[in-house]
Amino acid sequence: MLAIYILIFIFLMKMNKKLFGYIKKKKGNSVSFQFLEKLVALALIVYFVVIPLAGDQIAQTLLGSATVIAAVVGLAASDVIKDMCAGLQISIYKPFDVGSRIQLQDGRAGIVEKLTLRHVVLRLIDTTRIIVPNREINSMMLVNYSYEEEVPRALELRFPISYDSDIEKAKKIIRETICSCKVTLNENKFDANDPNSKSVYFLELSANSLIMGATVYYPHCYRTEVVRDEVNTSVFENLKKNGIEIPYNYVNVVMNQK
Repeated sequence: MLAIYILIFIFLMKMNKKLFGYIKKKKGNSVSFQFLEKLVALALIVYFVVIPLAGDQIAQTLLGSATVIAAVVGLAASDVIKDMCAGLQISIYKPFDVGSRIQLQDGRAGIVEKLTLRHVVLRLIDTTRIIVPNREINSMMLVNYSYEEEVPRALELRFPISYDSDIEKAKKIIRETICSCKVTLNENKFDANDPNSKSVYFLELSANSLIMGATVYYPHCYRTEVVRDEVNTSVFENLKKNGIEIPYNYVNVVMNQK
């Protein structure tokens, strides 16, 4: 009987994992499904393990003394319960989801990988993981770069060119390069008769260069660092290839021979 009981418990745990695996495959991996899967697993453990082993003692302790209120208050105030309640709120209201790119209050940004009963797992840019308790991440102000995925993300980039450069030629090269880049969503809709169609701008005069600026739009599937690298590399190569000088500081050393 004990062997059958254990087999039933193992079977239900595996069925729980397979069921939610199927749901995630059909509906997508969501923090709601992850949290619910862990909650069902916890309920099975309590029902099949905790109650049979110590159910009578727990009941006698709670019902046979005046410690019921103290026990309830203690549980409600514990970090475990707080984390579970915060995880439930996250799974319901979804301030972020699995795959969302978020930035914490301390400036660290990463991709949400997992929500458990106790914590959220974030994968940082350098592929390391950071574990944040549910109660903490639920109470802090976050930047969610993936909150509305139908709206593309945007990045402002600046490109210095020399004072002797052809400004309109540089604008054209930058515009066409950005629009042709595989990681961007920009389209070349420039019309010389429509000032509002401009997408590359002469922003300012610096001490050593003219500053061109552009807003780059890109899908949520690409990291900001990847887009910045791709666009900057392509623009630099095309400006150089077309004779547009990119200024840099240098020092002339003059030696007088006596």
